[in-house]
Amino acid sequence: MGKVFKILSFFICVILLSGCASKRPMRPPMINYTQSDSIKNYTYFYIIPTAAVTGSSGVYGNQYGVYGGYTKTTNPADIISGTLFKNGFIRVDAVSPENADKTMIISYGETGRRNVNLGYSIEVTIQFVNAKTQLPIVICTAEGQGSTEADDVRIAINRALEPLFKTE
Repeated sequence: MGKVFKILSFFICVILLSGCASKRPMRPPMINYTQSDSIKNYTYFYIIPTAAVTGSSGVYGNQYGVYGGYTKTTNPADIISGTLFKNGFIRVDAVSPENADKTMIISYGETGRRNVNLGYSIEVTIQFVNAKTQLPIVICTAEGQGSTEADDVRIAINRALEPLFKTE
């Protein structure tokens, strides 16, 4: 009887605490056009290589290993490249002087974390720079929240780039 009471009390506490948890929405993506240029004026892009992001989630076990969990890995440069491929841009391995005026250099960085919805979100910033002048074209920032850090990064990148390619 005492064991049942403890289990029931635990679940009631969990329900009450989750009901009191604040539901903080994700911040909207921010796009900062830094000059009177547009990525639509470019054909090529060079992306600075990024390291893979790995995240895991689930219940982890005992001395015999892991059970009930999973691991995900993603590479931010691949996600960014895929979106740009889908929108007609051509990836190059290096910036050539003859195409520098039609080439963007893209860099990526994680720029923050914040507690959101009983977990946390990761914020990313993606910068597009004119390869010839080295001046920023546009800077995109967004946050993402998923079940692993890899999901957080993927969601944040997609949210950051989505406004650039919306057709009106």
